[in-house]
Amino acid sequence: LSLVTALVLSVAPADTSSKQMQSCLRQLRATKAARSIKSTTWRWLDDVTPDSRVLASLDAQPEFTLPIWDYFAVMVDQERIDDGHILMERHRTTLERVSRRYGVDPATVVAVWGVESNFGKGRGGYHILRSLATLSCNGRRQAYFRKELLAALRIVQAGHVAPADFVGSWAGAFGQTQFMPSTFERLAVDFDGDGKRALMDNVPDALASTANYLRNAGWRRGAPWGLEVRLPTSNGAPFPYAKEGRRVKHSLRDWSARGVTRVDGMPLDADGLKDSTKAGLLLPAGIEGPAFLVMRNFDAVYSYNAAVSYALAIVHLA
Repeated sequence: LSLVTALVLSVAPADTSSKQMQSCLRQLRATKAARSIKSTTWRWLDDVTPDSRVLASLDAQPEFTLPIWDYFAVMVDQERIDDGHILMERHRTTLERVSRRYGVDPATVVAVWGVESNFGKGRGGYHILRSLATLSCNGRRQAYFRKELLAALRIVQAGHVAPADFVGSWAGAFGQTQFMPSTFERLAVDFDGDGKRALMDNVPDALASTANYLRNAGWRRGAPWGLEVRLPTSNGAPFPYAKEGRRVKHSLRDWSARGVTRVDGMPLDADGLKDSTKAGLLLPAGIEGPAFLVMRNFDAVYSYNAAVSYALAIVHLA
């Protein structure tokens, strides 16, 4: 079966919503942004129907709906840690080369791989073109997903991924480390030099592309992502945290002046960390839970998928 035939057979006969989506796609095809995409490429969307599962997932992402410790129990379990150790050893030479070129440590690169796809074992079973067509014409953030759909079509057109093999997450991310199509266009690299940017099954390309992403997101070589800290109280009153957050950065000098220390009681600027380093306060489970001062490298990881629990899972797995 062709991809299009498979997509059509996987749902009930076209209904009003299917007709509406085809009308939406025709309008998108007529836009200036779509001019570089050939009619032969657009044919992969002929008769494509909406995927209701995709719309259900749009408002049920686990990094936003699961309590943080439940999310951690899934993403940072012992099995994933053990697998990460094995794969770091197996790909040691590649990871060392990646780290030298992009400045991101091997553990963080492998942790992204682990959280995004369980080291390639859970890359998703959604057809990317169908998912992005559905999201381009239904639900919220349609403008964003239309840009991603056009990028996905260009990827198919350029021969980077065969349409029948173009599968991934419900949101359109694909490959070992789950790049969105526009991210692939900007930052995917051909690390093994075979002339292809192959993120589906080529581990060196996927790991190097992830490191390239983090470097471009502001990752600083050798710098920490953050510190677990202890917040002081004043006459039994909790630390004033209402106006603080990940993006509200103060120097470690300022945090120290307010009585904040590392969780073990050591000064914030121990281990040679400059007291001018900027950090924001993160309370992922509220004022009664653990507290972190997070820095620029945390923000780089956060940009991969803008959710606090997601970024914390990666840095702790690393």
